[in-house]
Amino acid sequence: MASHRRPKQPRRTRRVSVLTATAAAAVALTTQAAQAEPKASEKEVKEKVDKLYEDAEGATEKYNGAKEKQKKLEEQVDNLQDSVARGQDDLNDMRNGLGSMATAQYRTGGVDPSVQLFLSSDPDSYLDKASTLDQLSTKQAEALKKIQGKQRDLAQQRKEASDKLDDLADTRKELGEKKKKIQAKLSEARKLLNTLTADERARLAAQQARADRAASSRVDLGGDASASQRAAAALSAAKSKIGAPYVWGATGPSSFDCSGLTSWAYSQAGVSLPRISQDQAKAGTQIGRGQLAPGDLVIFYGDQHHVGFYAGNGQILHAPKPGAGVRYESINNMPFQFGVRIG
Repeated sequence: MASHRRPKQPRRTRRVSVLTATAAAAVALTTQAAQAEPKASEKEVKEKVDKLYEDAEGATEKYNGAKEKQKKLEEQVDNLQDSVARGQDDLNDMRNGLGSMATAQYRTGGVDPSVQLFLSSDPDSYLDKASTLDQLSTKQAEALKKIQGKQRDLAQQRKEASDKLDDLADTRKELGEKKKKIQAKLSEARKLLNTLTADERARLAAQQARADRAASSRVDLGGDASASQRAAAALSAAKSKIGAPYVWGATGPSSFDCSGLTSWAYSQAGVSLPRISQDQAKAGTQIGRGQLAPGDLVIFYGDQHHVGFYAGNGQILHAPKPGAGVRYESINNMPFQFGVRIG
């Protein structure tokens, strides 16, 4: 009697079937996940990008502060090292002079025991032995005291230089970390922008261009007196840079970050401002919003990480963020803290 059992399916065929089923399930799950996470809207992307740019700018001002600290430390280390080198030359001359005294004594009957002691050991330990001072001539005693003082000064300067070098190494490390943080924020913003279509990006750019034109049309209409001739000159210099790109850490003349623009513009008016916004916030007289005049600095955000110029009629002129040029904008677009009148 013939058997009616189905023939066994080959193992390989079964494996292929299982893999195919697994792949199909994975595709289904991926599709479900994609449906569960809809693409962010233009508005959502813009809000996230603006927040990333704000964070990057705050990090930029901290980077600028660390860079200024590094510059000062490098100058201090150079000055200390130069001073130590000059001091060592002076010390060598003093020792040579004392050696000449010893040579003269030897020719006239032998080296004074106290001088011999000094030449073979540290003068500090020698001078601690006050009982031997009466063995020295006045000239020798004065020379030894000068050498002792010079050695103490050199030891202190070497210690100070060593400490400054340690601070410099720490500051350079800090700079590297802040640079990475800024670059990470900007990279994340670019990735978000790349999720938009070309048409969506064009719409956002057009919206910003309209806002810029509207802001520009509302400034310089009169009614506001300049804070001073220097403030007017600084604002005029900043106006000449409208459209110049924002670049973090830049101080001009072709690109700027926020505090780079204000410090550069005021330097054109003969006024030296500190490099970072937090220090510029303390560089003059703090004033309220109702007292602002064109050329005054305007400080934004609780940590004071953004600064611009008051341009009149409720508008500011500033270097706003990556991807944007120097432009006018409403003072209401950021959290106002206070104004600063320079000089």
